[in-house]
Amino acid sequence: MSHFAEISGSNNIVTRVIVAEQDFIDSGAVGSGSDWVQTSYNTRAGVHHGDVSGSYVPDGGVALRKNYAGVGYTYDEERDAFIPPKPFDSWTLNEDTCQYDPPVEYPDDENRYIWNEDTTSWVDMRDE
Repeated sequence: MSHFAEISGSNNIVTRVIVAEQDFIDSGAVGSGSDWVQTSYNTRAGVHHGDVSGSYVPDGGVALRKNYAGVGYTYDEERDAFIPPKPFDSWTLNEDTCQYDPPVEYPDDENRYIWNEDTTSWVDMRDE
């Protein structure tokens, strides 16, 4: 079985994702086959992941369309990629991963942080 994303409107927004066979999509049972684009559950940030010894890690497989599609994602035909919604105005699209990067890198320590768009900085969750 494969995963397929239904693309709607002129903005190519994903409205649903289903598990199906290509023959089912082509049958018209869920609308026009041209409204559906295959996506891979194992693809994230342009890297294929798999279950290796109980961990979901990069496994060297072939990535499909940069990211697994989700409702609200955009399918970019030129990039042949699914792009998530932009989380914050200050973040920019990474052309390699088709994900959004913050203007400041996530801190590399043991603490957990949340993004503060007003200050465009990471805030330690212990301080919140």
